[in-house]
Amino acid sequence: MAKGPEAFRTISEAADELNVPQHVLRFWETKFAFIRPMKRAGGRRFYRPGDIAVLKGVRRLLHDEGYTIKGVQRLYREEGAKRLVASGEGASTIAAAPDNALPSDLHADRIGRDRLLEILDELESVKQRLDAVLAR
Repeated sequence: MAKGPEAFRTISEAADELNVPQHVLRFWETKFAFIRPMKRAGGRRFYRPGDIAVLKGVRRLLHDEGYTIKGVQRLYREEGAKRLVASGEGASTIAAAPDNALPSDLHADRIGRDRLLEILDELESVKQRLDAVLAR
């Protein structure tokens, strides 16, 4: 007997529906604060329909559109969960691209921008560590 669309999913059911291994879902929980399945006694995870919708968006962005983890984190921060759900439903990243980008360059520009922002985050982290060392 199949579960209804509003039924909660176990981690194995969620992983099957998303076509990713269970450990990937656990890993995503550590990287994305907005992924928080319900946990019952013993730590058993249950994913609500809304959780699955967000996970579909995360999967599509990471696996199909070439986003990095930091890129998805930033997209969530800037545009919220509705944007991730829309991605999971097949919405294009074109809406989030700069107005002056050419259509053929949208995907490459987004990946390049995300990589540059990751590098900037890394450089800021290194600067903080150097400042701390120099302050001693």
